[in-house]
Amino acid sequence: MQRYKAILWDFGGVFTTSPFDAFARYEREHDLPRDFIRSVNARNHETNAWALFESNRCTLEDFDHLFEAEARAAGHALPGRVVIGLLGGDLRPRMVEVLKRCKQDYRCVCLTNNMNTGNGTGTWGTRERAAAVADVMQLFDLVIESSKEGMRKPDPRIYALACERMGVVPAEVVYLDDLGINLKPAKHLGMTTLKVTSEAQAIADLAATLGIVF
Repeated sequence: MQRYKAILWDFGGVFTTSPFDAFARYEREHDLPRDFIRSVNARNHETNAWALFESNRCTLEDFDHLFEAEARAAGHALPGRVVIGLLGGDLRPRMVEVLKRCKQDYRCVCLTNNMNTGNGTGTWGTRERAAAVADVMQLFDLVIESSKEGMRKPDPRIYALACERMGVVPAEVVYLDDLGINLKPAKHLGMTTLKVTSEAQAIADLAATLGIVF
């Protein structure tokens, strides 16, 4: 009898290249400390500008100013809009093919922390990139977005919500995310968790977990 019934997927950093790479490039090019942007996002992670924006509790304009104030307090002024412009990674075609294969045997759901930018392209920069992402989103059986639910990972409630909507218990779920902080609550609930560090690694680990070949 099949152990797993559903696969829960993060999007950015799983189906796209990691925004952390873009953060690092920007930091090098603008003489900012290494991991400065990530460190700002990690401070007061339940109530900071990032948390408010991803749970739709502030506007893009609000985020721009709030993030800049937080960055300035950390030592370097950096507008929030600049950081938003760094988020849109490149799609990983092999991961998309893996999703299509998994859909044959598993319920596949996307659980993403995202932002309502109000500009029609989200954080993807151009309409072409936004359209390509939308095509991938159509492949999922369901998409659960933090900006629509008013809560975000790593809030345990959003994982419980995902299980409820998938019609499964946590032990029947494999969850992929590139952030350890987002994986911990899922693992605590009983999900099998896979941390994504690269496309090849994620595909190999998922294949081993499911006992199939991609």
